[in-house]
Amino acid sequence: MNDRNLPPRPPGSGPLTAGATRAPQPQPTRASAETQPDQFSVDTVVRWSQAVIRELERAVLGKREVLHLVLTGVLADGHILLEDVPGLAKTLIARSIATVTGLDFSRVQFTPDLVPGDITGSTVLDLQTRQPLFRPGPIFANLVLGDEINRAPPKTQAALLEAMEERQVTIDGVSRPLPGPFLVIATQNPIESAGTYPLPEAQLDRFLLKFGIGYPSVEQESEMLVRRSERQQEQVVLNPVADRTVLGRLQRVVEAIYVDPAVANYMVRLVDATRQSARTQSGASPRGSLALLKAARAWAAMSGRDFVTPEDVQVVAAPALAHRLMLRPDEWLRGVTAEQVVGECLAQTPLPRAVEERVG
Repeated sequence: MNDRNLPPRPPGSGPLTAGATRAPQPQPTRASAETQPDQFSVDTVVRWSQAVIRELERAVLGKREVLHLVLTGVLADGHILLEDVPGLAKTLIARSIATVTGLDFSRVQFTPDLVPGDITGSTVLDLQTRQPLFRPGPIFANLVLGDEINRAPPKTQAALLEAMEERQVTIDGVSRPLPGPFLVIATQNPIESAGTYPLPEAQLDRFLLKFGIGYPSVEQESEMLVRRSERQQEQVVLNPVADRTVLGRLQRVVEAIYVDPAVANYMVRLVDATRQSARTQSGASPRGSLALLKAARAWAAMSGRDFVTPEDVQVVAAPALAHRLMLRPDEWLRGVTAEQVVGECLAQTPLPRAVEERVG
């Protein structure tokens, strides 16, 4: 982990944030987040996220912007859907995030024969006491990886998505809260349709962010092979830089990020533009507006600001809104994507004329 890998701010923060005041960035360490519990601030979020990114990049090469988006979801306390072809480190990213952030981790491989109890747990008879005993399922973890979620039948998908929304499961009439923080990172493969059950739009809406990974460049893939050859083992051993208590406090810092009414209005007008677009059957719901707010706050905090700018909104707009749109069939047949529609809406929605910047 060397300093040359540390950017001045997350990718995508350009001219609108260039003039914002930012505190000097000390070298991030685990101690800086844990030995000063009464001084958690935006600067703590920056140090923590930089330390996490540096550690993650030991295992995941050339995907810094993707890692920033994943951390955006984690800090915003939202669930993430990764959709891309096999072999692009979707599972590796989820497992690595859990290790580096000190979260309890469980993985569920979704298959056509998976039933809801395989996820939530079930009540069984204790043969010694002759009393019912609840055996928790893998959903009882801080970070749950739902691998290939579109391979399970709808009833099983719904069990996971209900837990995501309610942060609890109900079994035999008893409600059992899930541990906090509770996050789901789900993956799905878009190129195979045999034996899959695509998530309906109403269920996709439960995810705060949805995005792909993308192929690495030739140089990055070459570096990956060199590193694999040098370490002489399959797995990269990562070190935790914090724990779930620290993450919970950082999430509360993100909740305190200021949103100017003009920026909030800009978010709503952008979401409304997706509803008015001639390319969509239906646009993003108010849940989409709330997702945009949460993601923009997290991105602003990682950028070292305690207020949201319009550019924070622009950076997270496609991951937060595209999966909530229903395109018209003729547009879909032409190859138009929801991300393109969000881009058009961004171009058509005027920026706020004046935003009061609250720095520090």
